[in-house]
Amino acid sequence: MTDRPASWRMPTPKQMEKLAAEAARRPAPSTAAPDAPLPAEYWESVLKDPRVAVTGAENRHRSLSETQRHLLRVSCRRCERTVEIQKADAVRLYGGNALWKDVAQRLLDNTCQQRTGRHEEDGCWPAFETP
Repeated sequence: MTDRPASWRMPTPKQMEKLAAEAARRPAPSTAAPDAPLPAEYWESVLKDPRVAVTGAENRHRSLSETQRHLLRVSCRRCERTVEIQKADAVRLYGGNALWKDVAQRLLDNTCQQRTGRHEEDGCWPAFETP
């Protein structure tokens, strides 16, 4: 057996009792478990934050008739191409009930330059922007 420094030795029962008593007196950390749900106050503060605005991500699930913007813009994360269309033109071409995310995907796919021949890899990856 090798000689180890004193700090590596097992504490005596008396030292263990002293350590346990000190740990019991210390306040418990206030952090919740990682899988515990966040308190309602947190979500209320997030939703009421004035810096939050309607983003392209929220806007993409709206129909064209519900969209407030007059200029609609989508870019491709893959080829970095940007396509813009006026709301009036999009409504005329695709109808007022068409979802903006579907229209944007069609606009990008109609002019996609990244063609490999494999369905899984073809097409553009839309990133919705606010002009």
